Amino acid sequence: MSPAPRRSRNAGDVTPLEPALVARFRADVTRLSVGRRLALAVSGGPDSMAMLALAAAAFPGLVSAATVDHGLRAASADEAAMVAGYCATLGVPHATLAIAEPRPATGNLHAWARRHRYALLSRWAVDAGCDALLTAHHADDQAETFLMRAARGSGVAGLAGIRARQPRAAPAIVRPLLGWRSAALRAIATAAGAPFVDDPSNRDPAFERARVRTTLAAIDWLDPLRLAAAAAHAAEAEDALAAMTRMLWSERARETPGDVTVTVADLPREIRRRLAAHALRTIDPATATNTIESLLESLEAGKRATQGSVLASAAGEIWRFRPAPPRRSH
Repeated sequence: MSPAPRRSRNAGDVTPLEPALVARFRADVTRLSVGRRLALAVSGGPDSMAMLALAAAAFPGLVSAATVDHGLRAASADEAAMVAGYCATLGVPHATLAIAEPRPATGNLHAWARRHRYALLSRWAVDAGCDALLTAHHADDQAETFLMRAARGSGVAGLAGIRARQPRAAPAIVRPLLGWRSAALRAIATAAGAPFVDDPSNRDPAFERARVRTTLAAIDWLDPLRLAAAAAHAAEAEDALAAMTRMLWSERARETPGDVTVTVADLPREIRRRLAAHALRTIDPATATNTIESLLESLEAGKRATQGSVLASAAGEIWRFRPAPPRRSH
């Protein structure tokens, strides 16, 4: 059973926020070049309710909000109604979106809910004429993500964590709160008179993120803001490597239908890895490219190797990629 909504002493009233906080939020959103009309993903937690209060103050008349009723908890419909009620006090249009597909009996339930949540919110934001979809991911979320991926041995792309802006999505997905602490956002929601609920799964040790959150809180020298900054540096490095890969692809790759060759002479291994991954996806977009170390080793040794449905071979420093021939049946 979900806990009852927590309310400040001014619950139901529109309490003005500190101008400095509103100005900071406005600057963070503007820096991400999100356009004019804003769509907010508001779950009813303290972080998203704080974002709602800040956005309504910073961009009056330009904000719409939506809550996804995922149906995973008995109280999810009541939580969506709670958000709708607070939006009404702010003069912010609100929509409740429901996942129509039945929940799966097996598999990763959270991944299923996340996929449907983003799909629903993105369609709603486009229909509402909004230029960007804002989510309330914050510095503590970023720190947890960084630690989880570091523990798995992730490379630069993984350590980049939660990106502040995903412009290739339609609309752009924007996270303006990555420099804000969770405790500060809770204080803002309380000061604004916003009701909110705490998702009990956030404290459930069955989930990796909850365990990392507990560990992070227990180690005082692990500063979430510094970990979030490390993720931001990794994101900059990832963007630079991606740009270099695109440039080198245009210079060194030769594409014909069903055949790609790439000259990899004098390139560091990471760039070779990225060019090989791009070539694999060019031949077959469904080919998995997250684990291609054995493929790289074979190519660097001048051998052939198969990754999924793609055959790769090396002639000196020229790597060739083409569809693998069908396997013989016996």
